[in-house]
Amino acid sequence: MKVLGIESSCDETGIAVYDNKSGEIWQRLYSQIEKHREYGGVVPELASRDHVVKAAPMLVEILREIGGIDAIDAIAYTRGPGLIGALMVGANLARGLAWALDKPMLGVHHMEGHLLAPMLSGERPKLPFVALLVSGGHTMLVDVRELGDYRILGESLDDAVGEAFDKTAKLLGLSYPGGPELAALADSIAVSRFEFPRPMTNRPGLDFSFSGLKTAALNIVRQHQPLDEVLRAEVAHAFQCAVVDTLRIKCKRALEETGYQQLVVAGGVGANRQLREALVRQVAELSGRVVFPALEYCTDNGAMIAYAGALRLAQGQTDENVSDVLARWSLESLPAIGA
Repeated sequence: MKVLGIESSCDETGIAVYDNKSGEIWQRLYSQIEKHREYGGVVPELASRDHVVKAAPMLVEILREIGGIDAIDAIAYTRGPGLIGALMVGANLARGLAWALDKPMLGVHHMEGHLLAPMLSGERPKLPFVALLVSGGHTMLVDVRELGDYRILGESLDDAVGEAFDKTAKLLGLSYPGGPELAALADSIAVSRFEFPRPMTNRPGLDFSFSGLKTAALNIVRQHQPLDEVLRAEVAHAFQCAVVDTLRIKCKRALEETGYQQLVVAGGVGANRQLREALVRQVAELSGRVVFPALEYCTDNGAMIAYAGALRLAQGQTDENVSDVLARWSLESLPAIGA
């Protein structure tokens, strides 16, 4: 079965086809970073318009590669969570194709797509496992008992970790999106004179809070104007160390509390080199294993939506040609795969 996946939850347009028999993937991905850079963040209306412009031509390119539109057996699209206008573009494209082709379609949870993304590269963690989902919009630890059976162990009470990276980068005068630039700046030095707190690690529980780290960075920036490159690097280094250490501590706690030995890390921040290295070391100390997606599948993409959709479509789950979208959508509300 070849499943078309359409991702349009924010500022990446992702179109992909996944063949669940061969595992072959055809995909296109367009990022709107340059369009939003001058505004310092994603402008929802501009994002929606750009999805309208880019999605259809990208789809045509992929259809040429797979032998035409008749090769599509089913359609998956990102139903949520995300920006409503952007989500509607992908949902309406999916609905139109499903109606015209008389093919089944299914709305996919964006974060389930991320959670399953390691499997696109053949990495199959042993169930049950803990998933750390870290992106610009979400930070959460999830107890994955079975595929489709999810329990939220902890989540951010304020900024998501990717959002905190971007906001701190903006304080340092780095361009949007600032997360990767801040990480590169942090990695340019070995030590920093500054020490940031590890928020919520000295109390029980698995929730996160990153707004205090942003405030700590803001205070230092205000005290040391004008900033030079050395100080920028030291603030970036201290900030990244605090974030990575906080995530490491919480992941260790989640594994110990559940008794699991498998950790899956997914989402855009999952590409951070320091985070990957810290989690590999930590989980190894617990005699466990960490699974990451390939770097190309850390960012939002259509392949992860096609794959997650394929698993559920193969079990007969469909939307019956209704394409509503959800700005907020709990992972815990999803039906089990195979139910």
